[in-house]
Amino acid sequence: MALPEGFKDDKNDNRILKVCKGLEQEQVPVILVTKDIVMRIKAQMMGIEAEDFTTEQAPIFDRQYSGRMDVYAKEEAFLEFKKKGLKLEDVYQLDGQGNPVAIEPVINQFFLIRANQSEKKTQLGRFDGTNIVKLEYKKESPYGVRPRNVGQYFLQEALMSDANVAPLVIVKGMAGTAKTFYSLAVGLEKVMEVKSKEYRKIIISRPNTQFDDEIGFLPGSEQEKIAPLIRPIIDNLELLVDQDEAERFLDESELSGKVIELFDREILVAQAMNFIRGRSITKTYLIIDEAQNLTPKQAKGIITRAGKGTKIILLGDPNQIDHPLLDERTNGLSYASEKMKGSPYCYQITLTADECERSSLAMDAIKRM
Repeated sequence: MALPEGFKDDKNDNRILKVCKGLEQEQVPVILVTKDIVMRIKAQMMGIEAEDFTTEQAPIFDRQYSGRMDVYAKEEAFLEFKKKGLKLEDVYQLDGQGNPVAIEPVINQFFLIRANQSEKKTQLGRFDGTNIVKLEYKKESPYGVRPRNVGQYFLQEALMSDANVAPLVIVKGMAGTAKTFYSLAVGLEKVMEVKSKEYRKIIISRPNTQFDDEIGFLPGSEQEKIAPLIRPIIDNLELLVDQDEAERFLDESELSGKVIELFDREILVAQAMNFIRGRSITKTYLIIDEAQNLTPKQAKGIITRAGKGTKIILLGDPNQIDHPLLDERTNGLSYASEKMKGSPYCYQITLTADECERSSLAMDAIKRM
């Protein structure tokens, strides 16, 4: 069986394709199942039916669970919301014809509630499994940071909730929606400012699609090896440790010293992904940034590492994937989101494009590009 021009015979992938084509010529039904996107493209070029594994696929991004819902509430119930909460029969959505329809909420789902007689009047809530209740941490300002939009109010509620109540938080959203910034702010608040010392430390990790599994071959200590990965984390820390925008960058060495001190005191620890897997992590605030580059197996391995008092935060954008074998439906972030939907231990929130806070240019680019 001859391969197309440019396909080398000595490559294992091409040998598999050759076998598939040979079986087809013998009238044997063939479907090639592989996570390798390039190999699926090659198969399509050769007329071979190819598909990804369906057992680890989430829906397309627009249909994935967002953790939030907009509803209308009857006026009387709306006015009593903060005292009594809302029963499900008091809220509704509108169908395509403008008719009210009952909702089917998921436990821990967040709600933007509009008064049915005045849409400009809104309140925020969360479904506790029975009723929609008010947010507990709406008035908090962790490490001096306050929410700037509805999504960030929901995000703050999820992050501030005790690890015994919400040990897993999954946050999806595009660049500039302050996922990492807000997660760090709450972590610093919980470790440094809260007297009860809810967590011993913050651990942060980012999967690296180039050498994550083979980080050991790089020279230097663990911290030196992963230093390039945590540069975006340091950028966010610089904004947090000095919130005076006018004075922040006047003394770069002082600003750098404040960030280094966080690492030196082990308030914040950066670790490579393969050093986290296999551990049992207790009383720790664990942030996994860029979690869309995790495989489903890695996501499961991290979530199942949570020991007593640990809170795990998965952050990422399923539309910005660097891993060659993953896409918006098969990455670990989307997989975890769909599998943990409905868990009483998991809070989820998807931040929207209009909740981008990076800059006017960043927001405009997100919408246009």
